[in-house]
Order: sequence, then C-alpha cells, then structure tokens
Amino acid sequence: MIETILLLFGGAVMLFGALGILRFPDVYTRLHAATKCDTGGAMSIILALILMMDAPALVRLKFLVLAFLIAMINPMVSHAIARGAYKYGVKPKVVVDMYAWDNP
Repeated sequence: MIETILLLFGGAVMLFGALGILRFPDVYTRLHAATKCDTGGAMSIILALILMMDAPALVRLKFLVLAFLIAMINPMVSHAIARGAYKYGVKPKVVVDMYAWDNP
C-alpha cells in the first residue's frame, strides 16, 4: 500500500510539475516547477521502486544512493542555472526583484 501511495504521489508531482513548466510565465518559475518535478516526483517513484521490487540488497542500495544524489545535486544545478540566467540578463516577470538588492 505504501508503494502505491508513493507511486501516485510521484506521478501527481510529475504531472503538476509538467503543467507548471507549460503554464508559468518566465524562466525562473518554470525552473522551480522543473526542480520540484525532478526532485519530489523522481525521489518518491524511486523510493516506491525500492520497496516493491524483488532485487538483491545491492540493487536497492544503488537506488537509494541515486535518490540521495538527486536530492543533493538537483537543487544546486537548478540554482546555478537560475543564477546564470540572471547574470546573462534574463529578467524575471515579477514586481519586486529581491535578488537584485543583493547583487548590484
């Protein structure tokens, strides 16, 4: 039952993340949706696979390491992409740009 809940949650996060990528107005909000989609959706699907598959412990450990790497690397890469876009001159479509206050 836990595996089914994790799979449904991961699928829902992936679906809403994909909708966010299509619907959000600028690069930064789309990047936020993509990051949540990758991190939350992929991790919950991987955890469901760890629980439901009939494989040796080493294979399950590899999936667990993969989930850990996704949790650590994906937010850092997304932040680097957003920072590079901002430094390149891509302006966010917001009223208040609080990031500009820290980086004159």
